[in-house]
Amino acid sequence: MRVLVINCGSSSVKYGLYVMPERELLGGGIVDRVTQKPSQLRYEYGGDKHACEVKVEGHSGAVRLILDDVLDAKHGLVSEGERIDAVGHRVVHGGDIQNEAALIDADILNRIEKFAPMAPLHDPPSLAAIQTATEVLRDIPHIACFDTAFHCTIPEVAYVYALPLSFYRDYGVRRYGFHGISCRFVAGRAAKMLGRPAEQLNAIICHLGNGCSITAIENGCSIDTSMGMTPLEGLVMGTRAGDLDPGILFYLAEKGIDLEELKKVVNRRSGLLGLSGVSSDMRDVLQASQEGNSNARLAVRVFCYHLKKYISAYMAVIRDLHALVFTGGIGENAVEIRRQTCAGLRHMGIGIDAERNEKAVGTGGDIATDESQIRVLVVPTDEELAIADSTYHLVVGLPKVPVSAQ
Repeated sequence: MRVLVINCGSSSVKYGLYVMPERELLGGGIVDRVTQKPSQLRYEYGGDKHACEVKVEGHSGAVRLILDDVLDAKHGLVSEGERIDAVGHRVVHGGDIQNEAALIDADILNRIEKFAPMAPLHDPPSLAAIQTATEVLRDIPHIACFDTAFHCTIPEVAYVYALPLSFYRDYGVRRYGFHGISCRFVAGRAAKMLGRPAEQLNAIICHLGNGCSITAIENGCSIDTSMGMTPLEGLVMGTRAGDLDPGILFYLAEKGIDLEELKKVVNRRSGLLGLSGVSSDMRDVLQASQEGNSNARLAVRVFCYHLKKYISAYMAVIRDLHALVFTGGIGENAVEIRRQTCAGLRHMGIGIDAERNEKAVGTGGDIATDESQIRVLVVPTDEELAIADSTYHLVVGLPKVPVSAQ
């Protein structure tokens, strides 16, 4: 079975074509800077890497470009007489949908649209991608894989906000959590590294990229996570503020800043970008910090400080913690972020080895000292493979007659 995975981010679309259940990646890539001009297409097929500037109209245009590329006979990804059998889509906010993956039909689309205002940077692009993909690839199953589903095990005491309960009952105001697809995948890999069953893993997973979250896992299940009703809460991120006093927004509104502008501030102009004034990309911020930029240095320190606080808090709610896990673009590659975050945690049983920390870039591994009571792991994530797995397992259980996603 050939499964095409489409993973929409706020400013990019990643994709991969897999042969399942062998989990063989035939090829894939990314359309980056979708919301800017020019955009860039980077892809790798059969070991050949290519990159070029492209013109696309938003996420829908990016998906159409990807489909044209994948179906192009010159690449040989879909040979004559073969076809794409299913498409797996990442959907960030699935609200109270607890199934990890679901066949996309009118009901699922309506429910995604319902929760889209809670993930304004992510769900609208996913809806556009789904619409385009179902127009081009008709009469095959299209599957939605939800980031929120992994966190359905969070107990009420952790997901309810101290607001009038009617807000939860009437409007669905509660903690949902995100990065669940990545967390599930990384938790499985971490359990294997530790030589224990996934359902017996107790870990803290730090997913650090443009969006950042931290999740507490006990007996293989999510019991708390830093992102809340929307992907705004929690850690400092690339352009998102993370935790802040909501009174700040009321104060700024009274100063004449309107609601739409405040949304832009907390979603697109805060975080590393807002603090450093340099970039939302941690690589740029770290370089500026090393070159003596005091604002960039402050941004790095604030980022690590907030992460360290969350790690400490989650250690209080997990019994017998086995591992602290770093993943995502920053978590996997930023040696200095791991160093600063873990510095001073020896009294809590966490210590990292400087040489192991350096060597883990690009490969992963256990970076803890031999004496560390808690293992510290770097685990590369692979959301596209996780989506391919979920899509395949759902599709093989469907009726053999093709189900149209229309």
